[in-house]
Amino acid sequence: MKIFSGTSNLPLANKITDYIGIPLGQCKVSAFPDGETFVKIEENVRGQDVYVLQSTSPPTNHHLMEMFIMIDALKRASASRITAVLPFYGYARQDRKDQPRVPITAKLVANLIVAAGAHRVLTMDLHAQQIQGFFDIPVDHLYAAPVMYEYLKSKQIKDLVVVSPDAGGIKMAHAYSQVLGSNLAIVAKRRKSATEVESMTVIGDIGGKSVLLVDDLTETAGTLTEAAKLLKAQGAQSVLACVSHALLNDLGIERLRKSDIDELITTDTVLRSAVDGVRITTLSVAELLGEAIKRIHHNLSVNSLFEFHGARTS
Repeated sequence: MKIFSGTSNLPLANKITDYIGIPLGQCKVSAFPDGETFVKIEENVRGQDVYVLQSTSPPTNHHLMEMFIMIDALKRASASRITAVLPFYGYARQDRKDQPRVPITAKLVANLIVAAGAHRVLTMDLHAQQIQGFFDIPVDHLYAAPVMYEYLKSKQIKDLVVVSPDAGGIKMAHAYSQVLGSNLAIVAKRRKSATEVESMTVIGDIGGKSVLLVDDLTETAGTLTEAAKLLKAQGAQSVLACVSHALLNDLGIERLRKSDIDELITTDTVLRSAVDGVRITTLSVAELLGEAIKRIHHNLSVNSLFEFHGARTS
């Protein structure tokens, strides 16, 4: 088994290889003066079971091309099996044709991963679970919930209510409420644009309670901050936010600084610079991904990785 990493999240790749107990594969990733990516695999991979780790975080298109080129280089170097490990799967929000003359880009990216030469995909907390069906190769879909659960349990939060910031996240919020033994509430929202949302109303009792907002990803933080504002206005005592992938551009950081969110809990699926003025707790999913890679390599079941403390995340 060999594990190689693109440039999107080297710290996570190093943590995974440390957990498994093997060195990170040697490869050279550079750019031509015109911006084209060049990759050279600097060790023998003939007949090897190879894993390519790359989060498709911003700059998304650059990291995607880098992954395609790495997979192609490994395929031409006669690797026996190539697994694309995507802790964060970009373009996942474009998973349906909801307007005339728009693409289904999540499906296009799936096609490109297969065309590049991947035999299998390992990913985490997809924006929509049906994206697994966009692939004609096996997909192992992990959840960050077990890692989040351990941290939240350690905080021993009293009178906790888990809140979905929109209707699409009800299933995830329900899973969190089940394992945390808490009540469930929903924020009904209307999206104005890609960067602006308007929270409408809260369904459920949150008065005087500690609130946990759960979502799969945030970038501009519009959904989270508007929901937090509404929850505070409706009498919530404190607001925590739990997000698997915190991409956080400048607009999102500025909104969080001014928001009613007391703490943002996230993971290291995407590499992110330190942020001042916002309390962010970053939990590592390296052991979860590392264990999945070990089990895939040895042809063992990964089913138990979805189970924790008598509950299932799926």
